[in-house]
Amino acid sequence: MTTSAPPVGIVIRSRACEASVSPDLKGEDMLVEDRQHLSSARAAGVAAPDTKLANEATELVRDVTTDLVYNHSRRVFFFGSLQGRNRGLSFDPELLCIGAMFHDLGLNEEHRGSGRRFEVDSADEARRFLQARGVPEDSIRRVWTAIALHTTPGVPEFMEPEVALVTAGVEYDVLGIGYDDVSDAERAEITALHPRPDFKRRILEAFTEGIAPRPESTFGTVNADVLECFVPGFQRANFVDIIQNSAWPE
Repeated sequence: MTTSAPPVGIVIRSRACEASVSPDLKGEDMLVEDRQHLSSARAAGVAAPDTKLANEATELVRDVTTDLVYNHSRRVFFFGSLQGRNRGLSFDPELLCIGAMFHDLGLNEEHRGSGRRFEVDSADEARRFLQARGVPEDSIRRVWTAIALHTTPGVPEFMEPEVALVTAGVEYDVLGIGYDDVSDAERAEITALHPRPDFKRRILEAFTEGIAPRPESTFGTVNADVLECFVPGFQRANFVDIIQNSAWPE
């Protein structure tokens, strides 16, 4: 559901850039500079959607999460878009962008006591954001599903393009699945715009910090692999044991 770009709006401003901006550059001048920065967010032939909704989502995520998660989320959008092009899929870039931006918000500290899968907490954050802005329910459903299923392999690829491509972007950036589907030049453009220094170690650390307080939420998910590797004493629930030890007599 792409909308026309507003004359002004909320956009990305990196913390590093904020520190270097003159204190005399305020108000409308800062807003114009930010708008220009966003409109130039293009890499590998993919342009980030320059709409009010996408800009507000990007700004929100930029403000509440780390550089690691922010840059990863932006790369998920770009890599997901390229995989959509490679697969010949028709998708809404605005919805893909919002799904990508929100997909890891459930790792934030405020969600760690929820007892729920972080993917669901992330999806619910996106749903609240979209509902507050009057987005149609079908679009909200697509974004929610894309986020909730992004660590569930073998399912999203058979669903709506936006659902499939959030997962495709995550799988590309985190797991390297389909690595050669994107050219070296395209990959270099995207990582120049949104770098991934020491990414493997740092993303696993972020997963561990976000999931360890709710180990019960990892049953049947790839998240259990993270805790098994990095949390001493963690024992993953076993599907067969649960069946054999259930209350049923046979």
